[in-house]
Amino acid sequence: MSRKAIDDCVRESVEQYLSDLRGAEPGDLHRLFIAAAEKPLLDVVMRHADGNQSKAADWLGIDRNTLRRKLLDHKLIKP
Repeated sequence: MSRKAIDDCVRESVEQYLSDLRGAEPGDLHRLFIAAAEKPLLDVVMRHADGNQSKAADWLGIDRNTLRRKLLDHKLIKP
């Protein structure tokens, strides 16, 4: 999948979300969409990294401690 295809998926999702509101004012869209994208991203990357947090953090371009905190926040690992 190309960067453009990912952009198109996100664009379509935002358009659909706003359309579904039927004129109601949206709030905190950034947090909503970042959280919605982050959990599946972390889940898939961890699976492809065979659960190796150091490798996954490297692939994601974030610190391993940051990854661990995010995995805990999203309940993708147990404390």
